Amino acid sequence: MSFLTDALEGLAGLPQPAVLAVTGALTLAECTLGVGFLAPGESALLLASTTVTSVPRFLVMWLVVSVCAIAGDSIGYHLGRRFGDRLRDSRLVRKVGRQHWDKAAELLRTRGAWAVFVARFMPVVRTLVPASAGASGMEYRRFLPASVAGAVCWSALHIGIGSAAGASAKYVESVFNGAMWVLLAIAVVIGAVVVLRRRRQATETRELEEVA
Repeated sequence: MSFLTDALEGLAGLPQPAVLAVTGALTLAECTLGVGFLAPGESALLLASTTVTSVPRFLVMWLVVSVCAIAGDSIGYHLGRRFGDRLRDSRLVRKVGRQHWDKAAELLRTRGAWAVFVARFMPVVRTLVPASAGASGMEYRRFLPASVAGAVCWSALHIGIGSAAGASAKYVESVFNGAMWVLLAIAVVIGAVVVLRRRRQATETRELEEVA
């Protein structure tokens, strides 16, 4: 287990601005049209969140990630407004899968702006919903509040999960190390009892032989 906590401590030892910059950049890319399949934004966020060990760090990372997620959504939205449904036939969307674009469009038709919030928590679809919203003609003043709400909730959830995972790994290692010492002590005691018992048996055997 020590290798895991060593890795987490090494990550925590990096300059916090660098961790925030990389996490924010990957989040921005992950939330932009289709780039989420190339940039591991969600995975990077969970990993970076293991460095969150205090409320101030949580708040700073929450702010950075939320702003970057909203910016990524807005870029996708404006790309959709600019190119419209032509994006469905673009090479990037074909590579991702047109069925995901159609699913995003259907979600927007049935749920409206609420779909922007819900899609934030749906893998694959969330990277296409902003562009699809722009292509569908949804007004930005309806899109933005839903995007902000989704980004804020999504980032808080993932930062919380990552932070808890990092703390749990250290706790498990401490318990594991403590258990190892207990097991070692038990093994020493058992070994001592076995040795003393064999010596006693050997002594009794010699005494019997002498009597005989």
